[in-house]
Amino acid sequence: MMITAIQALLFDFDGLILDTETPELRVWKKIYAEYGFEYPLERGLKNVGRWGNTAFDPAAYLHEITHDSLDQKAIRIRHHDESTVLIERQPVGEGLEEYMSEARRLGLRLAVASSSPRSWVEPHLSRLGLVHRFDMIITGDDVAPERVKPHPDIYVKTVEHLGVAPAQAIAFEDSPPGVAAARAAGIFVVAVPNPTTAQLDLGGANLVVASLTALPLPDLLQRAV
Repeated sequence: MMITAIQALLFDFDGLILDTETPELRVWKKIYAEYGFEYPLERGLKNVGRWGNTAFDPAAYLHEITHDSLDQKAIRIRHHDESTVLIERQPVGEGLEEYMSEARRLGLRLAVASSSPRSWVEPHLSRLGLVHRFDMIITGDDVAPERVKPHPDIYVKTVEHLGVAPAQAIAFEDSPPGVAAARAAGIFVVAVPNPTTAQLDLGGANLVVASLTALPLPDLLQRAV
């Protein structure tokens, strides 16, 4: 008889462990406003959760609508620098550390499953004091560039390295590409939107919660079996 009891919790990084997406959006809005334009939110939101696989380039578009009157490289550097300042002020996702502690008490394994590169994920986890609390960290560097989320490869690799079946894991995501990736890998998905991704359709998830504090882990484990 196949054992299906949950054995592992898998967490997305950007937007879930740390909300990097809202600060990045905030800075783009500020930059566009300085040039007299409104940031095209609907187009920008399509990039969320698609590291290295985006369809909209905010710097290139601003360059276009200002009739080639700005330095795209300088704008990208400015956006990165100003976003980084805001990101480093962001707290860990609400309820995340409590979930992790409870998971350990229950004997569950913990992993990060992110499309972002390791050079981005691990320094932030170290800064937050979380890097050593995970059994496994799988990033976009561990799959082919064209196979990051919404493709399932990152989640497939994560459960394989943990030695658990997809049905024995729960994935926590905040964006449609992440939800699609986990579902395609056969994993139960809990969507936990941040202020930015709350504007997106996360209906593909098995469950949507406002924050991890809204649903105690033991209750979630009962619902995921």
